[in-house]
Amino acid sequence: MSERRPMTLTEKILCHHAVGLTRPWVQAGDTIRIRADWTIASELAWNGMNTTYDKLGRPALHDRDRFYLAVDHTVDPGTLANDRRTQKLVQLSREFAKEAGLRQFFDANETILHTKFYRDLVQPGETVIGADSHTSSHGGIGAFAIGLGGADVCIAMVLGETWIQVPDAIQVVYDGKLAFGLTGKDVILQTLGELGRNTVAMERSVEYVGEALENFSPDFRFTVANMTAEFGGLNGIFPADGQVADVLSRRKSHHQEARYFRADDDAHYVARHRFDLSTLVPKVAKPFSPDNVFDATEVAGQELQGAFIGACTTTEEELILAALVLKRAMADGASPRAVEGDKRLVVPGSLDITRNLQERGLVDVYEKAGFRVGPPGCSMCLGIASDKAGKDENWLSSQNRNFQNRMGAGSLAWLASAPTVAASSLDLKITDPRELIARIPEDEFRAMLKTGGARPSVTITEPHAAVEASAVEASSGAGAAGHSAAIQGKVQVFGDHVDTDAIIPGEFCHLTSEDEIGRVAFHYVRPDFGERIARGETILVAGEGWGSGSSREHAVWALKFAGVKAVIARSYAFIHKRNLVNEAVPYFILDDAEFQAAARDGVTISIRPEDGVVTIDGREWQAEATRGIASRIQAGGGIVSAVQRHGAQTFDVLTSGAAVG
Repeated sequence: MSERRPMTLTEKILCHHAVGLTRPWVQAGDTIRIRADWTIASELAWNGMNTTYDKLGRPALHDRDRFYLAVDHTVDPGTLANDRRTQKLVQLSREFAKEAGLRQFFDANETILHTKFYRDLVQPGETVIGADSHTSSHGGIGAFAIGLGGADVCIAMVLGETWIQVPDAIQVVYDGKLAFGLTGKDVILQTLGELGRNTVAMERSVEYVGEALENFSPDFRFTVANMTAEFGGLNGIFPADGQVADVLSRRKSHHQEARYFRADDDAHYVARHRFDLSTLVPKVAKPFSPDNVFDATEVAGQELQGAFIGACTTTEEELILAALVLKRAMADGASPRAVEGDKRLVVPGSLDITRNLQERGLVDVYEKAGFRVGPPGCSMCLGIASDKAGKDENWLSSQNRNFQNRMGAGSLAWLASAPTVAASSLDLKITDPRELIARIPEDEFRAMLKTGGARPSVTITEPHAAVEASAVEASSGAGAAGHSAAIQGKVQVFGDHVDTDAIIPGEFCHLTSEDEIGRVAFHYVRPDFGERIARGETILVAGEGWGSGSSREHAVWALKFAGVKAVIARSYAFIHKRNLVNEAVPYFILDDAEFQAAARDGVTISIRPEDGVVTIDGREWQAEATRGIASRIQAGGGIVSAVQRHGAQTFDVLTSGAAVG
């Protein structure tokens, strides 16, 4: 048996969960099968997953106690009472929960998907496959957690495993002592502002380390890991330590299977990026990108039409601190400026958190400050339930995304921590919260957290590699397969960082009809998209980060059902690229300035899918085509077709190199 090579934290977890390794380690570029400890989804994702589940024949789940389903994306009392689309989504989830006998089902307005799962269920060292891009949140507790499309999650739910190419990794090193009142949101916004969205982290594992972690609570880590999705990372992960062990010790269940892995000192990282947090100040991201970051002082005074505190990235810790900011401001004589309508909203992440805030008298604080306290749900972060920002309205929000139309059609979302939103909410002007935070007794805040004092010691674990016959496939594996006929069409040009909210807004993710889904592609950002497809502009040419943002497979369905023949881009968001594979939509990577200049709107283009040669006016460029498992899935018509043919042996077939079709 070969001697083990050094591994990153992510590699150790993947090695421990790998099936059929030929050696007792994994490395970047390996394509492996892994066991999925958990699969998780929301009612919005289940809508598409249910279609996949039907195609698979509605088989028994691999482990009904390890599929977690929460109704959170589209719901509040208003939509539940009046919106037929929401009612249908909720009913589908309820019926499936009953059909499958799910133990971990949380009905409407009990919790946001990631909140209760993080607080009560996930453990360090586990693998989590979620139908939501912010599944990365659970790396905050030391799990390998990634968002994938609904088809991938549905298949993992049924088979208990999935496949993955082991990612390259970067380290983000946080040093220095953070000033009291600065939050995980400020830290990740600073990281995004300095390093950029979809750049150094793109499709990589992001491992957070450094001396500052000593003062990062599990809630704090959750926020940073949550917004690793905005960073472009495949996953974000912190090494679990005594603070995490303390949280687990206070659970009634799901606390005995933790594995405390550590990266080897000589593990390979593509790069290390270091931050000194001792001088960090509150941050604000302007529309329309989470890396469009400024110091709060630089944008202070910006007029707002509303303030929202909530969404999955906003933890109980931030909600408490924000309430104390409001309490301090009102004790100093401040009062909420009168505005028409409900322009201040706070939405805790679970009923447990709401009860905790009530016990501490903080719900009253929010209400006295002019906030309406909503039931748990994604709420304004997605802008598809009852609460939305209006056209041209500037809202300061503690959510994680500020893309165009994210909080409602024509809305303008600014991102900040919950304390910054709280400080800004009274006058509805962006305000640096530090003056108020300086007058909050830190002991009062710590007492309200009710966390344990001692930090239990943890035993560092090494992965147990199940070495068998075969299953590791190098990234240079078999070449592209299928799609042997040339792909021809005219070009439609797009820019950088086209997100899935742009491809299909969240309000249309309830649709199941292929025609309806195809008709709403690029509904807001390119209303003539369908007309251009009809004129033959069926090959999309884009820049960096195509398909970033939400994991919604509706984005690929929208392209496919609209008539898109292929996508060529400089780079892709991991989840969207995987969804293109699963739906057998050809995609190619081509990072060449001369090609981008030649690929103008309306130009005729030809692609040889077997080797990725792209031709315009007789000139050829070499694109990177799909290879290995991805090419086999596409050759067989997509992942659902593969499972229909091979059932429980699907990943044996895929990892052995056999044809899927």
